[in-house]
Amino acid sequence: MAFVIDPTPTPSVAVLGSEDRFPVRRIFCVGRNYAAHAREMGKDPDREPPFFFTKPADAVVDSGSTIPYPPETSNFHYEAEMIVAIGTGGRNIAEAGALSHVWGYGTGNDLTRRDLQQVAKDMGRPWDWGKAFDNSAVIGPLSPVSQVGHPSSGSIKLTVNGETKQDGDLTELIWSIPEVIAILSRSIALAPGDLIMSGTPAGVGKLKPGDVCTASVVGLADCTVTIGEPL
Repeated sequence: MAFVIDPTPTPSVAVLGSEDRFPVRRIFCVGRNYAAHAREMGKDPDREPPFFFTKPADAVVDSGSTIPYPPETSNFHYEAEMIVAIGTGGRNIAEAGALSHVWGYGTGNDLTRRDLQQVAKDMGRPWDWGKAFDNSAVIGPLSPVSQVGHPSSGSIKLTVNGETKQDGDLTELIWSIPEVIAILSRSIALAPGDLIMSGTPAGVGKLKPGDVCTASVVGLADCTVTIGEPL
């Protein structure tokens, strides 16, 4: 058998201290998983069931990259996130054993065309144009669980040109990582290579060409991106 066109190369993420890379299958994102961020988005932070959206695997960008300011937006936002990399898949994963499915963790930046996302919200449409565009998932090098354990407390923050914009703590997650994995796996079978962007703390805001944006999570490699001029 041959393909009628060349297959797309497998997207991947760097692994800290290794030339090997982590292949990316799918990217799941948890919406409004920090109470203060939910409030700044005008929503009630009570523990209503979590919701998810996705990004295409080829939206992944390595830390240290320069990306063009995206088209069709004038309100381009950063969102610092802890990344969960799935190493063992499954359906209906029990919360008690969920962390055994995690290969490792990293730091990411869920870039968002906020104006397009808001239009979609107002019209009851999907968020894809606001969240799932080219270069929208900046992800730093992953660290395996054997080296970093399972981070559940400590700083998650983001700076723009050295100025702190987001400054939260992993303890502020509304839905914990084991809960998120268990809930996701009830609807969609998780598989090796899946990434979960676990939510962002308060303080999201605009980026412009020339900005250097660095997200950091305690004990993990930083994730930095420079915003270039529009194409």
